[in-house]
Amino acid sequence: MVAPGKRIPTGLLGGSFNPAHRGHRRLSVGALRALRLAEVWWLVSPGNPLKDGARDMAPLPARLRSARCAARRAPIRASAIEAQLGTRYTADTLRVLVRRHPERRFVWLMGTDNLTSFHRWRDWRAIARTVPIAVVGRPGYDAGVHAARAMGWFRRFVRPRDDAANWTRWTPPALVLLRLPPDPTSATRLRAAVPDWADALHAAPVRDGVTRRLHR
Repeated sequence: MVAPGKRIPTGLLGGSFNPAHRGHRRLSVGALRALRLAEVWWLVSPGNPLKDGARDMAPLPARLRSARCAARRAPIRASAIEAQLGTRYTADTLRVLVRRHPERRFVWLMGTDNLTSFHRWRDWRAIARTVPIAVVGRPGYDAGVHAARAMGWFRRFVRPRDDAANWTRWTPPALVLLRLPPDPTSATRLRAAVPDWADALHAAPVRDGVTRRLHR
């Protein structure tokens, strides 16, 4: 429950969700507990600028439906709101969400695999100045976290892990490294095992968990 007058603590997890899987869910549920979030929004990207041209990218409705199925019975909303907003980059999406949802306090969630390439994201410092960031370990990437190029800039803004539950009091830039049980699930391996996974999903329009819009 959120006290009257308090902003709703909400996590944001962006990605292709191609497909969504238990690793996304476990990361989100772990962050819900560690950061005392009311809910997490999964931002199913219309297209990842760092993966443009990927031939195995499933259509957006299939990926959104996959995310909705993976989020079932958890305080997680799967959304393709970026497609509606027309935003391509995370920095632009965050600026709009913060402006449109003053009733919420957002924190950006990402795995250590994303932190290692964060310096390649468009306006990554602007992202860090817009919302706090919580980084969750991913098998195979944790060892290189402190050597990541972005960490050279982030180092002075790292907050203690035992203060993570108080993140709503932080002023960005602020980054916390969460320690959660690792999950080795990989969307790449899932696609390799079931290349036609998207064909198995129902072709009917799927409703957006945030905007309530139907995606076809």
